[in-house]
Amino acid sequence: MASQSMPKTMKGVQISKNGGVDVLEYTDMPVPTPKDGEVLIKNEFIGVNYIDTYFRTGLYPAPSFPYLLGREGSGTLLSTPSPAPYNLETGQRVVYMHTGAYAEYAAVPAKQVISLPSSVDNKTACAAILQGLTALTLIDEAHKAVKGDWVLVHAAAGGVGGWLVQLLKARGVHTIATASTAEKRKLAMEYGAEVAVGYEEVEDTVKEKTGGKGVIAVFDGVGKSTFDQDLRVIARKGTVASFGNASGAVEPLRIARLSEKNAKVVRPTLFNYLVEREEWDGYCKELWELLGKGVKVGVHEVYPLGEAARAHEDIEGRKTTGKLLLKP
Repeated sequence: MASQSMPKTMKGVQISKNGGVDVLEYTDMPVPTPKDGEVLIKNEFIGVNYIDTYFRTGLYPAPSFPYLLGREGSGTLLSTPSPAPYNLETGQRVVYMHTGAYAEYAAVPAKQVISLPSSVDNKTACAAILQGLTALTLIDEAHKAVKGDWVLVHAAAGGVGGWLVQLLKARGVHTIATASTAEKRKLAMEYGAEVAVGYEEVEDTVKEKTGGKGVIAVFDGVGKSTFDQDLRVIARKGTVASFGNASGAVEPLRIARLSEKNAKVVRPTLFNYLVEREEWDGYCKELWELLGKGVKVGVHEVYPLGEAARAHEDIEGRKTTGKLLLKP
């Protein structure tokens, strides 16, 4: 049911064609009308992710134009279907993952919305939800990380990278972290990496730390520039989890290359790990518990929604550590 009268228009950021940050349009658009099974949310915070730049540039094709960017947000639940599913109620603080988040309001399938416990504020929830769940599913399902493993985490001072290092440390996993600057490497060490190096030092460091055996897993959100190296440093029966394209898309793989070490390559996406509501609930419950135990949620900056172009410039320029947020 609806909780209040609504404006007819809102501000949002869309694209009408692919290109650089100049194609981002901060403009007026209709407030969305929820379809069957959807809820309406007034956004307080909106997440910025690399995948937003992929849709903007055309690396990932937009389903149609104009296309409203964004994959996650947090705010206040304004309306629900009747009866309201999943214990959702109007007025609740909620967080969600769904397309079309770069706006003041979002219509979201109720299945992809979860109410927040009192211990988690809206800013933290938005900063944590996509990157935290990505890290959790990577170390549970892409490669089950266990105590004593040696693994490699690329871009370890970034959003997902920082989460990975902290969660791996908590499990007793030895992490070799990469980052592009001394400042970022220091941050990776603070997150719990055993050693943090530049990308040119990776192969010598892996050889030294593992006695030449290689790492049992590589978690790679960088993509094109690191993938060949991943295959060189992976251990026998190891796994390369390639989950991002910060340096560009990975070139096609000749599958016979994997036979040298009986290695595995996985290319997961978070949303395919959270298809069932039970999966979504379970991982969110674990995430809130981790936040309660003191996992650090780094926020690089909160940008006004109208400055989404600057946020894209910063994330593409690899100038950031932690999460970028927009505020309507």
